Amino acid sequence: MAMLLTTVGFLTLTGLFIARHMHVTEGHAGGRAAGPTRPCPRCKVAVPSGSPFCPGCGVPQQIYEVVGASASKADATSGGKLHAMVRSDLCVGCGTCAASCPEAGALTMRGKVAIVEKSLCVAHGKCVEACPVGAIVLTAGAAVHRVEVPDLGADFQTNVPGLFVVGELGGRGLIKNAVNEGKLASEHIATELPPCEVRTTGDADTYDVVIVGSGPAGLSAALEAHRSGLKYQVLEQGTLADSVRKYPRHKLLFAEPLTVPLYGDLWVADGSKESLLQIWETIVANTGLHVRTGQRVESIVRSGDVFRVASSSYECHARRVVLALGRRGTPRRLGVPGEETGKVFYDIAEMEDFKGRRVLVVGGGDSAIESALGLANQPDTTVHLSYRGEDFARAKERNRDKIAAALKQGRVTPLFKSQVREIRGDVVILDVDGQSMILPNDDVIVRVGGDAPYTFLQQLGIRIVQKDVPLAPERAQAG
Repeated sequence: MAMLLTTVGFLTLTGLFIARHMHVTEGHAGGRAAGPTRPCPRCKVAVPSGSPFCPGCGVPQQIYEVVGASASKADATSGGKLHAMVRSDLCVGCGTCAASCPEAGALTMRGKVAIVEKSLCVAHGKCVEACPVGAIVLTAGAAVHRVEVPDLGADFQTNVPGLFVVGELGGRGLIKNAVNEGKLASEHIATELPPCEVRTTGDADTYDVVIVGSGPAGLSAALEAHRSGLKYQVLEQGTLADSVRKYPRHKLLFAEPLTVPLYGDLWVADGSKESLLQIWETIVANTGLHVRTGQRVESIVRSGDVFRVASSSYECHARRVVLALGRRGTPRRLGVPGEETGKVFYDIAEMEDFKGRRVLVVGGGDSAIESALGLANQPDTTVHLSYRGEDFARAKERNRDKIAAALKQGRVTPLFKSQVREIRGDVVILDVDGQSMILPNDDVIVRVGGDAPYTFLQQLGIRIVQKDVPLAPERAQAG
């Protein structure tokens, strides 16, 4: 009897789930979705408000969050109550702002980004003063995050026809977004340049597409180009998947499935960078993906209907170019033994990753000081700041005042007149004012300058704009 009741209960529940699924499906069929809808930027099918995927083409709608956002408006014309606003493309999740805000609940950390509760914010600006990376402003605008990004269309093509930007450089650093954007850009190129069609531009050696960068966005674009039969080449200034390789070790990446071209559904639940790198390398080996490493692209020039793409030692022509550069650009390096190890980073995406570690920051400019200040706010993190000069005279006055306070409080230990000589597994060898020093160490952050990617984009004629990205529904009350 018990078995019978269990079976009946199971069948009843199954029937209810099927009925609910059919009801939802019918509501979406043929674009006749109940409630408010918006057109999918890719296929124009009506997407129900809040739906994560397009019912027509199946593309996740989150990848259009920045692309479809409105251009920023002057705050003075908004007429609303003044409040703090976080620029999510600059926030590194250090929590300094939340710790400095005296209004309970007005500014909190949700995951890796700071969130402002507009109703509790009194706009005294303490968080603006405290933020080490200048990611917070006072505004009277709506509940948004402000980002500075290339002006892109729904196919991730820039205002320069034939030039595409995908991945982190487009405003969102999520790996799942980067993979999807790279795939869609190559899909679009394949519709413009069908593999079976005779080319009327370029010559036999001209590539259909050159992809610059081999991070998640670049590899996904390359895999889709490979699958589609396009003639392509990937140029990477460092090593394969260098952007992933430089994440903090064991960094958690994502915990949801996504589809990678020529691989299928990829699900690295709570995966580390090591597991993702192993997958990338396996995919490249199994597909024979065309990747040239050690090729820093220095110029891209249109020549008629094709682009001439050149590095210091290689040159080729392409009908289309996909830029998957990342936001960090090309950093200057120290040129010392051990710099190639996994403990060396040239930027910080999330300060929290260095909690409880022994960190050496190298540099004396604003970026080095801002990194040291953010790291010093992490629990149990030991921060040393190495600079070859005698003071921080070239930094902004605001940062000089902050680092002076941090030094006085003992939160950051300065090493003036110092230079890194060698980086080893658990120590760093430095020359400090002519004396050798062995410093116990877990991570080295090098902030000694570099070439910003946005400068490169602007030289190509790509328009850079500020956009106000509405907060997700679950954070709609925040600002």
